[in-house]
Amino acid sequence: MPLVILAIGILILFFLIVKVKLNSFLALLLVAGLVGLAEGMPIDQLIPTIEKGLGGTLGGLAIVVSFGAMLGKLMAESGGAQRIATTLINVFGREKVKWAVCLTGFIVGIALFYEIGFVLLIPLVFTIAAEAKIPLLEVGIPMAAALSVTHGFLPPHPGPTAIAIIYNADIGTTLLYGAAIAIPTAIVAGPLYCNLTKDINPEIPKGMYNPKIFKDEEMPSFGISVFTALVPVILMAASAISKLTMDADLPLRHVLTFFGQPDIALTISVAIAIYTFGIGRGKSMEDVMKTVQDAVLAIAMILLIVGGGGALKQVLIDSGLGLYIGELVANSDLSPLFLAWLVAAVIRTACGSATVAALTAGGIAAPIAVATGANPELMVLATGAGSLIFSPPNDPGFWLFKEFFGLTIKETVRTWCALETIIAVMGLIGVLVLNVFVG
Repeated sequence: MPLVILAIGILILFFLIVKVKLNSFLALLLVAGLVGLAEGMPIDQLIPTIEKGLGGTLGGLAIVVSFGAMLGKLMAESGGAQRIATTLINVFGREKVKWAVCLTGFIVGIALFYEIGFVLLIPLVFTIAAEAKIPLLEVGIPMAAALSVTHGFLPPHPGPTAIAIIYNADIGTTLLYGAAIAIPTAIVAGPLYCNLTKDINPEIPKGMYNPKIFKDEEMPSFGISVFTALVPVILMAASAISKLTMDADLPLRHVLTFFGQPDIALTISVAIAIYTFGIGRGKSMEDVMKTVQDAVLAIAMILLIVGGGGALKQVLIDSGLGLYIGELVANSDLSPLFLAWLVAAVIRTACGSATVAALTAGGIAAPIAVATGANPELMVLATGAGSLIFSPPNDPGFWLFKEFFGLTIKETVRTWCALETIIAVMGLIGVLVLNVFVG
């Protein structure tokens, strides 16, 4: 019966989001309450449980997501992202431009949410395709694949960061493992897969964008742009490496661990970006703070949706359903990594949102991870990989890709949906391979 209640709750969640078009945050809170009551939770405990889940999730996430958005917005507004793109293209040459665009998407994607990165880079994609006289998708697919991979696998993006909190995983270690999977996945889903779509050659859509192309003197240097974008990654990676290679009592390890905490790493990176992408470029502090404010406004709803996922997770735990699921699958022959991936994949296909899929699956699979002793970092990546699969038409990313590239529904399925599925499957394979060595 508990699993039936959970299944009905998830179906209601799908119905509210897909059919009723209810906001995902409101839908998650409503379903959390209904599931809690149906599972027998005392009504006077329901609101405190929801508040506990929402607050506990956002308490470890609000700074990371907000500062990540600030960093990305500062980089976009300063021309830093354009500098990275144009420099890499010049280095790689026109004949290998798809590799340059893939690398650009990967670097820029670390600091930007998928939608922001896509809209930011799409004018450059159009410009590059026109100037190099190459098929539009030969540039577009590598860019989209790289952005999607970083969005699904690498902190400080909200999805993997929130799942890491749910599984109590080390974010720095998750970043290292995620990078090991993300790099080959981006290559296969991007520069390699685009070779199979050469028969699809849309024209650059007219009136679809109004790019701001920076002049050379308006942009920061390539070195400064890349360094600023990668500061949080460098600090978190150094922390993770120190935990794997240094004795616990070494002072250097404590120092690296402190600076590698996502909150601290992103605080430092934003402080650097305020200068390198703002004050150092001749902007006033007022203008820089306006950019920072706009960045936070843009991700406010994302934070609420993530918090709603945390509320649902807490209800599942406090109602006893989490323990029931954990005991049920503790002796199962199926890998908990595969189960987490599968649950996320099913939810993603049904409701469209990768973030909702990741958070809902994380709440369901967290007891499984505890009961089976599964590696929490790999559980994060397995869940993140599953949450990316297919990208059905109820995913805004589907229409973003379709409309900007002027594709038909069938062509969008062959390109966007296919590359998302490649990323999900390769992510699962990568997790299972890593589990052999670190699990």
